Amino acid sequence: MFWVFGIYNLFEKGLINAIRTAIKPGETGDAVLVGLGFLVVIVSSYLLGSINWAIVISKFFYNDDVRRHGSGNAGTTNVLRTYGKLAAVFTFVGDGLKGVLSIVIACALFGFPMTAYVQNNVLVYDVYYMQLITAAYLAALFAVIGHIFPIFSKFHGGKGFATFLFCTLALNPIIGLMLVCIMLILLAGSHFVSLGSIVTAAFYPILLHSFDSINPIRPYGINVLFAFLLAAFVTWSHRTNIKRLLNHTERKTYFFKKPDETKNEKENV
Repeated sequence: MFWVFGIYNLFEKGLINAIRTAIKPGETGDAVLVGLGFLVVIVSSYLLGSINWAIVISKFFYNDDVRRHGSGNAGTTNVLRTYGKLAAVFTFVGDGLKGVLSIVIACALFGFPMTAYVQNNVLVYDVYYMQLITAAYLAALFAVIGHIFPIFSKFHGGKGFATFLFCTLALNPIIGLMLVCIMLILLAGSHFVSLGSIVTAAFYPILLHSFDSINPIRPYGINVLFAFLLAAFVTWSHRTNIKRLLNHTERKTYFFKKPDETKNEKENV
């Protein structure tokens, strides 16, 4: 179950359920406890998301600010063009892992084993497990929001795709790997990172909904709503790239040796 549906069951009993067992709050007290838990998830995920590794790496390793170069964006692509592949890899992984860490914190708070029962021929999940899934997707969403609008960088961050992609891998490895394949195919075919990011993000709610439809143990349906919100934020953050793509002015990115266009033109004559 861990590998199929993500890291929800990483912690069998989370902090909130431990508190619930210890103090046995009433219905109102339990609602307050859950609300505070969601608030902690939102704040911690946003703050983690606000740590922009493009800015951290450019400042501490290059005594520079990557936003002064190229597109002015604090993201992996601009780091690649400015400082090279190694810095770009560390930026991509760092921005991705902060999303995973956000989800792990949510799971540590709301951890609860997957339990369900059939009622009127419908599979009904335990409410505590539903809270866990909600918290995990909240963590992913606010980690991405934090990356796009980081409080530590005057709300001027990156595009959020690395954080988004790692979160999808953590939440559902199967769908996450599908999205990685889509991204690689688009990148190899077009060399437009922005196009690959936008299309890949758009596929997320579609794939998740399709996966839920054929899954014999149908997951809690709110995940599709969160997937749509994640895709919307990533797409919105690429709005200037969309304009450049439509105007045919978007810059291509080559992760390996750029082809000799002059040579190719001569060979085609």
